[in-house]
Amino acid sequence: MTSGTLPFEQWLASMASRIEHVLDEAMPDANDEPEHLHDAMRYAVLGGGKRVRAALVYAAGEASAHHQGTTLSSAQAKALDLAAASVELIHAYSLVHDDLPCMDNDDLRRGRPTVHRQFDEATAMLAGDALQPLAFELLARMPVAPALTVQSIDVLARAAGSQGMAGGQAIDCASVGLALSQSALQTMHGMKTGAMLQASVLMGGVVVGAGSATREGLEAYSDAIGLAFQVADDILDVTADTQTLGKTAGKDQALNKPTYVSLLGVDGARALLAQLCEAAHEALRPLGSAGQRLGEIADYIVGRPH
Repeated sequence: MTSGTLPFEQWLASMASRIEHVLDEAMPDANDEPEHLHDAMRYAVLGGGKRVRAALVYAAGEASAHHQGTTLSSAQAKALDLAAASVELIHAYSLVHDDLPCMDNDDLRRGRPTVHRQFDEATAMLAGDALQPLAFELLARMPVAPALTVQSIDVLARAAGSQGMAGGQAIDCASVGLALSQSALQTMHGMKTGAMLQASVLMGGVVVGAGSATREGLEAYSDAIGLAFQVADDILDVTADTQTLGKTAGKDQALNKPTYVSLLGVDGARALLAQLCEAAHEALRPLGSAGQRLGEIADYIVGRPH
């Protein structure tokens, strides 16, 4: 696997197509029992999404290999496929649960009915429950040194757990109607959204055995883009329409959730977004040309329309 000289949009589309195939192959067949559950799992995962997290895994893996003066082996490329699929599965499960009536109670995701609307609440809950262990099953299959597999599992588990995504969701639910400081808001979103984006970057480096200098650059970069993604989301929630977003626009404001826009205003949030993009590019400087794709992803996150 190599990004070659493809223009960024073509490269991103090729990565989305690649991970769609990997996920399709990794998911249980819809005809296997219990068919209803497997159908819901496939509905939740396949056929949509920006696949930014998968792209980050691939880009970080390529950058790490390039920075070390090597090219990816077939085993490393396969491991990156499985790592990218694992983060997409965790992300998909989080969206299924986030949309449930007990959470955000949303009817639309990726331009189509949410899983609990398409099926039912119990099936949606179980589909999310089943996607999470499947993610770790894929990591266990990676054809790399056992120590790298363990490190990858540790990175993803921490990012998804109570001190990462799930913890951030808990704080988010408890913060409805409250006025949070920028520091508190940053802590919440660093856990809720940033942790999984950071894990995507770090796992790409771990899988190919990135050295300490490379990992330091990846960590600083992932800190910046993890927060930038959420700031961009908050801006889009009030500036884009439902059709463009593929999910209900204005949902945060309707639920009276604290956001960067409610705290800083649209202009202030955009200024923060620009600062974070600059910080991401600065973190990549030690990687030189190896960090090109990661830099392009940072620009994409800041400028994305949905």
